[in-house]
Amino acid sequence: MVALKKYNLAGKETGQIAIEEGLLKSTANSQMVKDYIVALRENARQWSASTRNRAEVNHSGQKPHPQKGTGRARQGYLGAAQYKGGGRVHTPRPKFDQHVRMNRKEKRSVVRHLLIEKMAENRVHVLQFEEMKEPKTALLAQFLKACQLEGNKVLFLGDALISSAEASPIAKFSLFFKSLRNIPGNDFLLMPNVSGYDVMVHQDLVIMDTAVDQLKVLLAGS
Repeated sequence: MVALKKYNLAGKETGQIAIEEGLLKSTANSQMVKDYIVALRENARQWSASTRNRAEVNHSGQKPHPQKGTGRARQGYLGAAQYKGGGRVHTPRPKFDQHVRMNRKEKRSVVRHLLIEKMAENRVHVLQFEEMKEPKTALLAQFLKACQLEGNKVLFLGDALISSAEASPIAKFSLFFKSLRNIPGNDFLLMPNVSGYDVMVHQDLVIMDTAVDQLKVLLAGS
């Protein structure tokens, strides 16, 4: 069992949240993690670098000069590569077959594995979510300092539950996000949207207490 420390916005510990032992069993390994990160980064590439070949350039199609009688080398088309504005050769073309596939079960397994690692390293904390009346960066800066997270790359994770008064899952965190975005190195995501790469590149995770149930669902593999 792992006990996650729970804090309020003042940085004071208000309790602990237990994560059952059955949720802390990982089925992933280091090779799966590597494959996942490689696939994620490769698939983030646009592969959109493109140049026009001689079939795509806008030219009339006429010959540059007569075939014979000029003493010059024969030329067939103004859109050839040796002419200004002609088609390019051996230059970048879009690649649509570069997508690296990884099945959903493996992806979820890797995300669980990385979350469990963070918990084992005491890098996961729980924040008692409080509605903010206005953006207040100083309040979050105080929280990070009190929890000794100041200067670290911290990922805050909120729940994706929508109340009747909210138009979207992110609505209730809008003031919190506005307060957080002025602090370099800190990011905010909703729990269902977190990826293994997000977990890896941040040193610490701060989970809203309202998102703990979604964390347990994620760890359970559902």
